Amino acid sequence: MSFLFGGGRPQLSSEEKIANAETEVEMVSDMFSRLTQSCLKKCIPADYREADLNKAESVCLDRCVAKFFEVNVKVSEKMQQQAAAGGAGAGGAGGMFGM
Repeated sequence: MSFLFGGGRPQLSSEEKIANAETEVEMVSDMFSRLTQSCLKKCIPADYREADLNKAESVCLDRCVAKFFEVNVKVSEKMQQQAAAGGAGAGGAGGMFGM
């Protein structure tokens, strides 16, 4: 890594930027997969008979997704607080989209 004059933040090399982007894509893909599996299991019966969602299923999915993202933000904030306080196990992960 090279450093800017004046003690600024280190600049990442192209390889590091690519690795960071790949890691973020993997994290987002994993989160989407967990979201889909969780909300599908909670809101859509295994023996569905219609191609379209009914109102109850649609409302359930909407609430499930909202709660999933709310929890993700809260966990990310907690991890950032722990990282700022020097807490172990924070890992520097900023949650979805670096929040």
